[in-house]
This record gives sequence, structure tokens and C-alpha cells, in this order.
Amino acid sequence: MEQLAIFGGTPVREKPIYYGRQCIEQDDIEAVAETLKSDLITSGPKVQALEEKLCEVTGARYAVVVANGTAALHLAALTAGFQEGDEVIVSSITFAASANCVRYCGAMPVFADIDPETYNIDPESVRKQISSRTKGIVAVDFTGQAVKHDALAEICREKGLLLIEDAAHAIGTKYKGRPVGSIADMTCFSFHPVKTVTGGEGGAITTNDERLYRRLMRLRSHGITRNREEMLHPTDALWYNEQVELGFNYRMTDFQAALLLSQLGKLEKFSARRKELVKKYDREFSQMPELIVQKEIPESDTTRHLYVIRLRPERLTCDRRQFFDALYAENVCPQVHYLPVYWHSYYEKLGYKKGICPNAEEYYRWSMSIPLYYSLTDQEADDTVRAVKKVVEYYRK
Repeated sequence: MEQLAIFGGTPVREKPIYYGRQCIEQDDIEAVAETLKSDLITSGPKVQALEEKLCEVTGARYAVVVANGTAALHLAALTAGFQEGDEVIVSSITFAASANCVRYCGAMPVFADIDPETYNIDPESVRKQISSRTKGIVAVDFTGQAVKHDALAEICREKGLLLIEDAAHAIGTKYKGRPVGSIADMTCFSFHPVKTVTGGEGGAITTNDERLYRRLMRLRSHGITRNREEMLHPTDALWYNEQVELGFNYRMTDFQAALLLSQLGKLEKFSARRKELVKKYDREFSQMPELIVQKEIPESDTTRHLYVIRLRPERLTCDRRQFFDALYAENVCPQVHYLPVYWHSYYEKLGYKKGICPNAEEYYRWSMSIPLYYSLTDQEADDTVRAVKKVVEYYRK
């Protein structure tokens, strides 16, 4: 790429660093190895122990662990009862799965705009999108910051809507002192390797509603139940189970659960390090008029999954692509989170048009995520700051 040669000389770093990565330590490896040697390596005691641990961490009454975060969203949308003819309001800046889960059920996502300072879903935009067909909201804790729960809860009470919180970024975050996972009707987590804790893959849904919990448990495993109260033809045979609805195989293995259990034991230290790095970045970048630092609402005690820098085009001579490529040339490798969902060609073919969420589109044009993860060293963080400053100085008006 032509842009990679503009500075010449030696890049800030010899080896590249990326926006996110897992931290797997010896005790994690030992936990997995021990489980692999046990009698049960899927749907066994580690899965149950993980669900209990997630209830402890989130404060929720129930937790259902599944194969990945997308499976969690799919099961939550199904359990919510979304179906053809329904509309569900969804965050516009998010990974596509937040909207895809609505489509899996035959319903249509309606995209709400973001708050231009926090980048989270704007409750006022949500309110404007509500119609007689609206059945729920899928609100994303973008970068790990909690959504404005009070405002969204008021809307849901007024309109009789169900709230699914997509907390794929937000394990460890609290809203007004309450852990994310204990607030919404259902909360979905992802444990992909770039998240704060990982199982390699994996996801979970938490809820305080026993009725929702029981259906989530059925749907996770083919719609089959051993609960005689749920059967059409119950018997007292110990072997008997019955499929009562169409479900899926979204189970998690026990060795993934063992890894996650080990990782959740480190959540506090993982969270503390991420907060330390965010403070450092905020301190450095808030002094640079060419950049915008994400605003955080006081109600959110955030464990940040992503750190986003946003360019001020009126103060720079470059576009986002040029800035992005120049950082890559310094071996500080950013990523963009995310394309507005309705810009994807799949949604374009469904009839969605550009321009419906102007704040989201402006955010996308000028934003990128820089390295943030637990094992990022002080030197790597310093190099990231140096690289950003170097590129800013080159393109400063």
C-alpha cells in the first residue's frame, strides 16, 4: 500500500500489536487438561459450575451457557417470542449478530441511532422508532459501557417491550452498582478470545425470570426436556425425554467451561488492568484537539472491551483510511468497530437505506479501535500512544 511508505525511517515498533488478544496462563491450561482427562467432556459438571459462577458474577438468578455469543442472542430472541411481522429496535453500531438474531426469528430489525458522545444506543432515538409492531429492544453495551438502563426500562414499561441486553463487550461492567447481567429481561455475553474473559468461543444468557430460563434451557438442546411438567406424554421411566419444540444444539463443552471458570476467577484483575490502560489513553488523547475521546456516563463502572479513538476531520488533512494505514505502518494495528449494520449488503438487499442513523454513520467514518487487552505491556501502550501522536502530527492542519 502506498500509505505504508509515507513516513520512511523506522516504525515506532519492530513487531506488530493488534487491537485485542486473549491471556491464557498456566492455570487455565491445567484446568482444561484436567477436564479433558475426566469422564465427561461436554455438558458435564463444569458447565453447571460455570452457570453458577456467572450467577455469582452478574447477580442474575439464572444463567444458561451456550456455544457462542451469537447462539446466546438467537436463543434470547426466540425466547422473547419475536416472529414474522414483528419489529425489534436494535443498536446501529454493533456486530451484525445483534440484528441477525432478530432476522433468525423472521422479525425485522429497526435501527436506532447512537448518542454521538457515548456511542451507545440513544433512548430518544429508540422512542421515535416504536410502532404498533414493536415487540422488543436489543441494546448493545458498546465498548463495554452500560446502556442507559433507566431510560430504556421506562420505555419498555410504557410500551410493554422486552429488553435484550447485548453485553458481549461488558462482562464485569456495573450500572449504578449493579452488575450487567442482572438488569435486563435477558442479557447475552460472548467469550470470544478478544473479550475480557474467553472460553475460545462460548456465550451465555442471564435472566431473573424462571419462565424465560426454562425455555432457554430447552432451546439450547434441541427443544428436548426431562421435566415432566413440560411434556405432553410424561412417564416415570428414567430414560424418557421428549422434544416439545424445535430447538438447537447450542451446548458448550466442559473443557470450554473449565477454561471460562478459570478466566472468571481473574475477572477482577483483568478489569483493573483494562481500566488502568483506559485512564492512560484518556489522559494522553484528551490533550490532543485532533481526537475525540469516548464519553462515559457516570452510572457506568465500565470494564472496557474496546478503546475507540475518533478523528476530528476539521483538524486533520487525512481521511480515516489514511490514518488507519499510517498506524499500521508503525506496527500498531487498529480495527474498525463497526460498519453500521444496515450498510451490510444483506440488509441493503432487504431495503435498508443509508442516512437513517446519521450519528452512527458519522461515527463510523472517523473512528477506529486501538490496542486494549490485559496483557498489553506498559511499553506497548506507550508505543501505541507514540504511534498515534506521530500520525496526528504528520496530518495535523
